Amino acid sequence: MFISAHICKSAVLAFTGMLLAAASSFTYASNAGPHPKAIPLPGGEHGLGLDDMGYLPALHRIVVPAGQTGALVLIDPDNNTMTSIPGIAPHVIAKPGRRHRDEGTSSAVYGDGYIFASDHSDRAVAIVDPVHKRVLKRIPLASGSDYVRYLAARQEVWVTEPEAAQIQVFKFSAKPAPTLKPETTISVPGGPEALLFDNARHRAYSNLWKAKTVVMNTVTHKVVTDWPNDCRGGRGLALDAAHSHLFVACTEGAISTLSLTANGKVLAHTKAGAGIDIISYSPALHHLYVPGSRSATLTIFDALPSGKLKALATFPTATRTHCVADDNHGHVYVCNPHAGGVLFIDDKH
Repeated sequence: MFISAHICKSAVLAFTGMLLAAASSFTYASNAGPHPKAIPLPGGEHGLGLDDMGYLPALHRIVVPAGQTGALVLIDPDNNTMTSIPGIAPHVIAKPGRRHRDEGTSSAVYGDGYIFASDHSDRAVAIVDPVHKRVLKRIPLASGSDYVRYLAARQEVWVTEPEAAQIQVFKFSAKPAPTLKPETTISVPGGPEALLFDNARHRAYSNLWKAKTVVMNTVTHKVVTDWPNDCRGGRGLALDAAHSHLFVACTEGAISTLSLTANGKVLAHTKAGAGIDIISYSPALHHLYVPGSRSATLTIFDALPSGKLKALATFPTATRTHCVADDNHGHVYVCNPHAGGVLFIDDKH
């Protein structure tokens, strides 16, 4: 994460020939299509700074924080129709060749009837009413945000702040009016990058920028240990709860599988596309979705009980396609910052 990406339709066109030439070397499952469907986002004509997309099961929507437009775009995975919630952050007019990672909104999560989204312009977390599509309140942060996550078991919002090497934890209260109260701060020297909750073990996981994954106790809000992850640069995380495996994305082009029952032992280190950042896992399909921003690919892996990953299909995407989300039913969305949209892949394996 923490990447800004902007425009240049000409750059996408320039890579088209390369991608088509490479496509003949890709291995596709018999029912996988080689060309993802491009879906433009409102206001994305000049490119967008896209980052932390996700699936909101309670709303049955893919949420795309649309960068400097200051809006959240909600996509219905059944038909790809879109609705927008404006005003999460001030709208910034994108200009060709400029980078706007620190403007707009880049991360959002659902919890207890509300959406919590980053507002980079005000260095705040916005509490959003998804029904009436409006911001109810903004809570100031101590530093610039990256990931926003909701811990339902404790009604907490956790916000990673890499510039300050910490995670801020807020207590959520819906009455008399929705608000967040600062609860504590977790120091993560050398990080934090990414954030994932493991409710069964009362743990939270994050990465240091190099070589290690941090384990935190969600009750005590303390770092309890760190695990070597075999990554030169650790980025995204995904959880296979059924097999007690944690997947760590290595930006250099690999996925490490860590055992949650063997003190983070690395069970497998699987090569994938270069420039890996955010990854997504479908428990229903046991599929791991891995986009490579430098390789301009999305690889679908079958997650085996052993911890090994078996490549099922590789799709050509575009440069800087570093983020992905899925709805656990085979509808996969890859961000396309240069083009100001997303790429849709129907995974029917």
